[in-house]
Amino acid sequence: MAEKGKVCVTGAGGYVASWVVKLLLSKGYIVHGTVREPSDEKYSHLKKLEKASENLKLFKADLLEYNTLCSAIAGCDGVFHVASPVPPTTVVPNPEVELMEPAVKGTLNVLKACTEAKVKRVVVVSSGYAVMRNPRWPKGKVKDETCWSDKEYCRTTENWYCLSKTEAETEALEYAKKSGLDVVRVCPTLVLGPILQSTINASSLVLIKLLKGNTTCTLPNVLMMDLVKQGYSKVYIKIFFRLYVVLT
Repeated sequence: MAEKGKVCVTGAGGYVASWVVKLLLSKGYIVHGTVREPSDEKYSHLKKLEKASENLKLFKADLLEYNTLCSAIAGCDGVFHVASPVPPTTVVPNPEVELMEPAVKGTLNVLKACTEAKVKRVVVVSSGYAVMRNPRWPKGKVKDETCWSDKEYCRTTENWYCLSKTEAETEALEYAKKSGLDVVRVCPTLVLGPILQSTINASSLVLIKLLKGNTTCTLPNVLMMDLVKQGYSKVYIKIFFRLYVVLT
């Protein structure tokens, strides 16, 4: 298959991002993946993917270190910004440092690096939590792209992950308007499916606990949608290439 171009995936070792990397490689793309430490064994699953040996390059990068992102994004046609901190528990001792700064400043760093590299399109993977936490939204009305989680409500209830994703997405939208960068936002909800990496992610851990009979592990009574990971990856990629390439 002929080389189709070069794409960067941030947080490449994560649950969703790993599937995006896998599908991009299968379509013949050169993939730049950002990880915390390329030599870490927890990223070995990426190196085992088909075509990874010749078409995948892992970059050591930090969302708060702009230059490391520039190195990974340089020369890329597109970027999938998937990386964002997820708290291991609902208790976050220092939300500004642990969640807010990496999510918000990190997203802006990625977008600025994309502008510098003249990237054609960026897919920012946000979250359903940036939409669903809004107590003022009319009851029974479908929550669409016009609905945003209420930031003050998130702060009051200490839902820091929700706040971090909401802030990051709104900042991405504002940056796109000011800079002219082509930014597409995607808000996945509860994502379940086969796991490529050796570690268990937060969504799958909830399912595992439920299957083991853990009655204390529950999910909020909110609208969520279960998706098979490979299907979600295809959605992301088709969004990115809609104006440039048709993927089949």
